Amino acid sequence: MRADKYKKRKKKRTWLKAVGIILLLLLIGGGVFAYNIYHSMRAAVDTMHKPVKSKNSRAGELNFGKEQPFSVLLLGVDQRKGDVGRSDTMIVMTVNPNKESVEMLSIPRDTRVEIVGRGTQDKINAAYAYGGVKMSMDTVQNFLDIPIDYYIKVNMEGFSEIVDALGGVTVNNNLDFSYGGYHFPKGQIDLNGKKAINYVRMRKQDPRGDFGREERQRAVIQGIIDKGASFSSLTHFSDVFQALGKNIETNLSFDDMVSIQKNYRNARKNIEKFQLQGQGQMINKIYYFVVPESERQKAHDRLKTHLEL
Repeated sequence: MRADKYKKRKKKRTWLKAVGIILLLLLIGGGVFAYNIYHSMRAAVDTMHKPVKSKNSRAGELNFGKEQPFSVLLLGVDQRKGDVGRSDTMIVMTVNPNKESVEMLSIPRDTRVEIVGRGTQDKINAAYAYGGVKMSMDTVQNFLDIPIDYYIKVNMEGFSEIVDALGGVTVNNNLDFSYGGYHFPKGQIDLNGKKAINYVRMRKQDPRGDFGREERQRAVIQGIIDKGASFSSLTHFSDVFQALGKNIETNLSFDDMVSIQKNYRNARKNIEKFQLQGQGQMINKIYYFVVPESERQKAHDRLKTHLEL
């Protein structure tokens, strides 16, 4: 029963994988910005920029000019007022411009690991609650035994602000349902931020379960991409950048992003997603997702090879 319960909830926030792809496109996508758009973007990135002193295990300094592969830890944090929150979504992305590819490893939030800085075994999402971004980066780096160069932290509730900043999105809905106080009829529907969040959260009423929810997530993400690429969205660019600045933190600087755009843009041609394999287990009356050493090693080897280390 515990394993079944885990399967039902392990994708609770898998929509953030798609958000991760959008963030990656933001970092390595092309595009020519008008003068005022450029400066609005720079101001937003300056607001997002939050350096962190993690224990990076990389030998030598990373140089974007030399097109070296690099890694990013994506943290999806459900932050509430007065609560630090936990990183309920953790994705490690490795970007390789030589192979023109991106690897995305999803780490289940209940994964049992050593929390670096505390010397205890706990769920990996507890690292953020104990020590924020730094402890999360150090713990993931220690667990996978690869350097974690950068991080991107997304406030879950900020997703709705980004949708609203774009003026809403349009999707083609194939299931009639109500959720979160909203009704979603079949056919083409318009979603504002709050509707979009509830649209992608519903699972139990869908006979396809998580598969149906993932399809809705992709539809909303596609709506965001379509709206963002349209000429009409240019009228919303200030709101969009403001929403990004309020809800995203990263140690990537504006200059870093410019270098990535210049040297890594083709990496988005091939995005491969995979997840750690393991099983649920009760330890001292606490549920954990236990990853066998062989599976951890497999993930390590794959990412290390992609980083060309």
